Amino acid sequence: MIHENINLTQIQTFLWVASLKSFRKTAEKMNTTQPAISSRIARLEETLGVRLFERDNNLIRLTQKGIELLPYAEKLLRTSSMLVDRICREEEQQGTLRLGISETVVHTCLPEFIGTLNEKFPSLDLEIKVETTLNLRQELSEKRLDFAFLMGPVADFQVENHELFEFEMIWTAAPALGLPTERPLSLDELAAKPIITYTPNTRLYIELTRQLRKYTERPARVFPSSSAAAIHRLALDGIGVATLPRQMVHRDLAAGHLQEIHCDWRLPGLRFTAAYPTDPYNPMTEKIIAHALEMTRCYQNA
Repeated sequence: MIHENINLTQIQTFLWVASLKSFRKTAEKMNTTQPAISSRIARLEETLGVRLFERDNNLIRLTQKGIELLPYAEKLLRTSSMLVDRICREEEQQGTLRLGISETVVHTCLPEFIGTLNEKFPSLDLEIKVETTLNLRQELSEKRLDFAFLMGPVADFQVENHELFEFEMIWTAAPALGLPTERPLSLDELAAKPIITYTPNTRLYIELTRQLRKYTERPARVFPSSSAAAIHRLALDGIGVATLPRQMVHRDLAAGHLQEIHCDWRLPGLRFTAAYPTDPYNPMTEKIIAHALEMTRCYQNA
């Protein structure tokens, strides 16, 4: 019988090729070789007795029969996932999750997230990539990542977004910089020192520079950086006044290595989103989203 010769790996491969429109990208996604992907599709086509893809000058597109198969393949994969969820314990579920992380998350809640995720899914392998939000958005859209924590949301109809939390941002500087802490400073007073902040493609940078142009008499020196760790290091070394998440510097504030500088203009928070591609269906991402949302509730109530 036909169904006896079809396996879930072939179905999953079919869905990835249909989504990525590339045998090479599918091979990278499934951690295998391009010949292995071609072989799986060839066996599936042979079993069904139809062509599922047209191959023309390296362009891959579904045939009419491939289009007809698509909803059935998605339903089959979902059903198999439901079976595993019902029968297997969570700690026995396996796979590899390609996780993209914005650097700010690395220095705040990532250790807790990874720790609790490992407890819940000890057989799940993680590939962690730390990148700028701009690059993470690109990799999600190209489906090179399964899941990402980034400053969102991602404006792509094939990417699902879930709002997680907002980091409170503060002005902070080393005591050696000599900025007063007993009263709020104006932006004009802060602009007497270099201001170290996030990159120009962030809401924080855009709003900050707009306010500086509007309310400061002196020309402000703004040093943007894509690295939260670099901003932190420059602040500790007394190079300037920095904008950083309170959660990232709370130990330095308690130890006196940094001081919170109060300003009459409040910094906007950094809003973070959990995002993942919706096509093709990946059952593990829904579990990770549920875990991330639960961790967020605990994190905000801590």
